[in-house]
Amino acid sequence: MLDTIALERAFAVAAALALLCSLGAAAAVAPGDASSDSAPSGFEPSVPDTDAYEAPTADGVATVDGESYDSLQRAVAAAEPGATVTVDGRLDGTVVVRTPNVTIAGSGVDSALLHGDGEGDVLTIRAPGVTVRDLWVRNSGRDASGNDAAVFINASGVTVQDSRITRTTFGVWLNGVSDARVSNTTIVGREEITTLSQRGNGIQVWNTEDSVIRNNDITTVRDGLYYNWASNVTASGNRLWNLRYGVHYMYSDDCRLVDNVAFDNDAGYALMVSKRLVVADNVAVDNTGQSGHGILLKSIDDTTVRGNHLVGNGNGVFMYNSVGNTLTDNLVADNEVGVHLTAGSTDTTVTNNSFLRNDRAVLAVLEEQVYWNTSTGNYWAGANPVDLDDDGVGETRHQPAGAIEQVTARQPATRVFATSPAFDAVRLAEATVPAIESPGIVDSRPRTEPAHDDWRQYYDD
Repeated sequence: MLDTIALERAFAVAAALALLCSLGAAAAVAPGDASSDSAPSGFEPSVPDTDAYEAPTADGVATVDGESYDSLQRAVAAAEPGATVTVDGRLDGTVVVRTPNVTIAGSGVDSALLHGDGEGDVLTIRAPGVTVRDLWVRNSGRDASGNDAAVFINASGVTVQDSRITRTTFGVWLNGVSDARVSNTTIVGREEITTLSQRGNGIQVWNTEDSVIRNNDITTVRDGLYYNWASNVTASGNRLWNLRYGVHYMYSDDCRLVDNVAFDNDAGYALMVSKRLVVADNVAVDNTGQSGHGILLKSIDDTTVRGNHLVGNGNGVFMYNSVGNTLTDNLVADNEVGVHLTAGSTDTTVTNNSFLRNDRAVLAVLEEQVYWNTSTGNYWAGANPVDLDDDGVGETRHQPAGAIEQVTARQPATRVFATSPAFDAVRLAEATVPAIESPGIVDSRPRTEPAHDDWRQYYDD
C-alpha cells in the first residue's frame, strides 16, 4: 500500500514538473477567459421606492411654546433651551439652530417639509444636544467642493432620526463632533448628476468620534458613508445601493461596521489606511462596477473581518498592503475572485470561511508560499480533502492559489485546461507532498463541509 502511494505521488510530481515546463506553449493557443455568472437571483432587498415620494403642499406652520410661526427660523430663534418646535406642512428657507437642547419635531416625513433655497446648507446645527426627528429636509446647494449639505452638524450630542433627506449634495455632515446619532433616515441624492465627483456623500463623518449611524437607507449619492479621521464610530443596519462605495473609510481607526447591506455599487465597503476595525455580519452583493469589490482592504491593519456574506461581486475581498488581519466565518460565493491578495498582504489568518461557486477562489500575487492557517481551515468547493478521522477537517492540504492559479493569472488563456488531467496532477502533487513549493496560498486543514448552510438564500434554484 505504501509503495502504491509513494508511486502515485512520484508520478504526480513528475507530471507536474513536465506540465509546468510546457504551460507557456499551451498558453499561446488556448481560448480566452470564461465569463462569470449573473447577479444572485434570490437576493431581493426591501428598500424604499424613492421615486414615489410626494411632498406636502399645505402651507407650513412651526409652533413653539404655544406660538405659531410661518418661518422655522423664527420659531427656532424663539425657542428656549430644552423646548420642542413642532413642524407641519411645507416651510421654505434655511435654518440655523444656535440654542442647545432644542428638538425640531415634524409631524412625519410625508407631512412636514423644510425646503431649502438651493444654496448652501438647508439646516445647520451649531448648538449641542439638538434633536431633529420626523422631518423631510430637501434642496441643498449643489456645490460638492463647498460641502453643501441638507443637515450640517457642527456641535456634539446631536441626533437626527426618523427623517428623510432628498435633492441634496451631502446628506448629513458631521463636522468635528462627538456623540452624534443618525438613525432611521432615508438619504437620496440627485440622480440627474451622473458625474460622481460632483455628488456629495450620504453621511460625511469628518473628525468625528464616539458616534452611531444606524438603520439608514442611502442611495444616489457618491459614497453612502464616508469617514475621514474618525474614531470609535459604529455603523450598523444601514442599506446602501446605487453608489460608488457603500462605505468608505480613510484614516479612521477603532471603528465598527456591523450588519449593513451594500448592493449594486461600484464597491460595497472600501476601507483604506485604517487600523483595528471590526467588519462583521455585513452583506455585499453584486458590487461589480469599476472597482467591483465586496470588501476592499487597502493599507488596513489589525482588523477582524468576520461573518460577512460576499456574494456575486467582482472580488469578494481585495487586500492590498494590509497586514495582521483575520478573515473568519465569511461566506464568499459566486464572485469572479473570492479573495484577491497583492502588495504584501501575507500576514493574515484566514479560517472557517466557505468558498463556493467563485470563478476563481483565490488570486494571490505573491513571490512566496503563504500558509493561511495551521488548524481548522476553510471550505473550498471541489477540493475534496481526505478526512481520515471524520472530524470535518481534512488531513491533506489544499492550495487554492498554487502553481495552476499562478500560471492562469499570468496567462488567462490557459484556464481552458483547468479541469484537465495534467492540471489535476499538479494539484495532487501540491496537496500530498510539499514537492512543489510554488508561490501562493496554502490551506493546511481544509474543511470537508461548508460552514454556511444559508448560502442558497441568494439563489432561486
